[in-house]
Amino acid sequence: MTTHAALVSIDFGKLDFEASLEELSLLAKSAGADVAFTLTGRRASPDPKMYIGSGKAEELRLAVEANEVELVIFNHSLTPGQQRNLEGALKCRVIDRTSLILDIFAQRARSHEGKLQVELAQLTYLSTRLVRAWTHLERQKGGIGLRGPGETQLETDRRLIGDKIKQLKIRLDRLRRQHGTQRRQRERNKTFSVSLVGYTNAGKSTLFNALTKANVYAADQLFATLDTTARRVYVGEEAGHMILSDTVGFIRELPHQLVAAFRATLEETVHADLLVHVVDASSPVKLDQIEQVDVVLKEIGALDVPQIFVWNKIDAVPELAGRGGEIERDEYGKIVRVFLSARDGVGLDALRAAITELIKAPQGTHDLDGLPAIDADRYEPIQEHGA
Repeated sequence: MTTHAALVSIDFGKLDFEASLEELSLLAKSAGADVAFTLTGRRASPDPKMYIGSGKAEELRLAVEANEVELVIFNHSLTPGQQRNLEGALKCRVIDRTSLILDIFAQRARSHEGKLQVELAQLTYLSTRLVRAWTHLERQKGGIGLRGPGETQLETDRRLIGDKIKQLKIRLDRLRRQHGTQRRQRERNKTFSVSLVGYTNAGKSTLFNALTKANVYAADQLFATLDTTARRVYVGEEAGHMILSDTVGFIRELPHQLVAAFRATLEETVHADLLVHVVDASSPVKLDQIEQVDVVLKEIGALDVPQIFVWNKIDAVPELAGRGGEIERDEYGKIVRVFLSARDGVGLDALRAAITELIKAPQGTHDLDGLPAIDADRYEPIQEHGA
């Protein structure tokens, strides 16, 4: 059933305001919302009480009533107090960007591990919002076998959620140790590991399928992939096999609860020999997206892992369409990026050749010293043909 929703985004003077608002619309649609209207405004800083201020809140209330909106989605992180005050003023449900992303992850999780990780993230987020959810139940309630003497509903729910979080962490730690055992086995076998990383919907899963002939779910939507999938891939006679992993996509303001919950999954990235950073070449904010990926890689401790960049979706960029299969190098001859279209299969051989070159390098170095970390400034001198 589609939810009739409104979007709210406030401009605090940041350069990526329009891109962030467009992304919020895509997130809302990915979650199954039907967007009735979008409210924007400018402020120097958030209002402590209702984030948008009383005047804007009244404007929003009237629009909510006129459009019979059931849900208001803020493109920001709200405090429990702000959320409670807004719901009281608007007389409808209010969620923030973090809650929206958590909901999409809950819808998309397919594997047992993915579902555990999403549940942990949701409970961690909910644990800070119990006051908002249970203010009407804070008085003591009786009930045989429901709670200890003198325990309120709020205290009970905090305890139950705390216990559930502990159980989930134990189960995920067990899975994390299993991943570690598998990685150590690959290291003993000296198998070169490559991890695909990038912004959500950059085309990682499409590229993964093209390279491995796998059938991993890929769709033109945000967060189509949540579960890490690894395949052993034969690169060629010169380089032999590698392990290629497809990972969850990143996004600006990715909730910390998700990063923490998905640490077991993301450790495939931390321990990779090489990161292939997939960039949507058709995106007008691709450099900003590169920086956002950088933020998450730094948070999980993977920023120092060597990388090469893949400029994907060149079929959607007329001035880049003729560069399929091109390998770009810096002044020292190091591979910087490869131009390709994963959907059309153009440039895949060039990417295989680039990875083969790195695998064939002397053991222990893989000729990876000096490969760039994510830095948008590195791209300014590189002129795109036809630009």
